[in-house]
Amino acid sequence: MPNSAAPTTLRCLVVDDDPLAIQVIQNCITHTDFLESVGACSSAIEAAAALRTTPVDLLFLDVDMPEMSGLDLLDTLTEPPMVVLVTSSRDYAVAAFEHRVVDYVVKPVAYARFLKAAQKALETAQAAPAPAAAAPVSTDHTFVKVDSKLVRVAFDDVHYVEALGDYVHIVLGQQKLIVYSTMRAVEEKFPPQQFVRIHRSTIVNLRYVQAIDDNAVVIDGKHLPIGQTYLRDVLQRLNKF
Repeated sequence: MPNSAAPTTLRCLVVDDDPLAIQVIQNCITHTDFLESVGACSSAIEAAAALRTTPVDLLFLDVDMPEMSGLDLLDTLTEPPMVVLVTSSRDYAVAAFEHRVVDYVVKPVAYARFLKAAQKALETAQAAPAPAAAAPVSTDHTFVKVDSKLVRVAFDDVHYVEALGDYVHIVLGQQKLIVYSTMRAVEEKFPPQQFVRIHRSTIVNLRYVQAIDDNAVVIDGKHLPIGQTYLRDVLQRLNKF
């Protein structure tokens, strides 16, 4: 059941290098009572700047754009809004899954198909858990749900965390916990002074970093690639740790 704080209106940004495509999506937004347009951008670069200053709940995003693609834009965002990919190609289904987009709509866009994608976004937003009341924060452990039980995880035991579809793998040496979660939720639970995100799909415990080798973090002999947008922060954190 949606929580009482669930949004009833989603603020939308349209990103496409085709003016006609922008007009079509904007018209669809106008005809959808739970959507509100906050603007449109003709390039991913322009959108990146807009997202820094404009609150956005839902991004209607083209993929093939000059200079920076829509998927490249998503790779630069640490906390992206919900995304509906709108593209003339059917070849991005795997990439859409990897980026956890809400839906994938192929041009030309019919309103019925647009509405289905918009409703999925609204349901996703309304299903998000309500902010919990403030509670004492543990400094050394957290609990994660594995299958049907809550498992206590000490932060010092976690070597790294990897995303895989709708799940994350929490690696504790030879043990691996498979948890239904997002990387954002992991970041919120794990102490930032001890953990750093090195890729949109990887968070590592700084205590277990053995080396940096060719833009990869080495933990337990495994090379974990560093995303280009995270490289500077990772190096700074390692120097300060």
